[in-house]
Amino acid sequence: MTEIFFLGTGGSVATAARDNTSFLLRHGEDLVLVDCPGSAVQKIKKLKFDPRRIRVILLTHIHPDHIYGLPAIIHCLMLEEGEILLCGSEETVSFSRLLLDIFHLRETGFKTRVRFRPLAPGQITKLSPTLAVRAIQVPHHSSSLAYHFYWDNTELLFSGDTPPHAPLFEQAQEIDFLIHEASAPGRIFRKFPELHKMHTSSLELGKWSAEARVKCLVPCHFLGELEFSPAEIRAEIRQSYQGKLIVPKDFEKLRLS
Repeated sequence: MTEIFFLGTGGSVATAARDNTSFLLRHGEDLVLVDCPGSAVQKIKKLKFDPRRIRVILLTHIHPDHIYGLPAIIHCLMLEEGEILLCGSEETVSFSRLLLDIFHLRETGFKTRVRFRPLAPGQITKLSPTLAVRAIQVPHHSSSLAYHFYWDNTELLFSGDTPPHAPLFEQAQEIDFLIHEASAPGRIFRKFPELHKMHTSSLELGKWSAEARVKCLVPCHFLGELEFSPAEIRAEIRQSYQGKLIVPKDFEKLRLS
């Protein structure tokens, strides 16, 4: 069985209902953590998972709301014998080493060891015997990668933060699941046009996903500092996209098989 458990669905500013976007992908007995904002261990335990089962951490980029919880999760596991594979772009991996070394989290005596693996765009990496991921370079930050997951006959694409990017939606053609940011409704982007350089509106996401014939669309990364409702996001996507649409909440489960 393969499932996603959303640890957060919000943007850079957390709200009472939504923390920064991050999720656990459970594939059989393996747990993959995708992005690592704060309080990851507590949220994983609330979902009744053992953090010691995390074998892989995938990071999309080095903005604080995607990586600042990394030292905390390694520190929480420091007395537990094990190894975590940390993957991201070359820039993200280098930054992660520095971040952990600031807190002396790779010194002798820490039983959980971190093994670093930079991923080149286009590279396919086996995360388990039956789960693979392909890295895709996307605009947002120089360190940014999206991730295209493959298992059995199923595919999932997670964008991280990015404006609409044609090569990404080429990969999303008729894909089973697309998890992509819809940071705010189009009216917010019209008011703050600089958002177009970094993010995707729900109006744009609906149009691009319809053109790509995405089978199941999951918007996330909702900007918490702006006033809008999930219903507005859903309605705007539905102006163009008629496929399966799931607007997740924190701690919600999405079954992928």
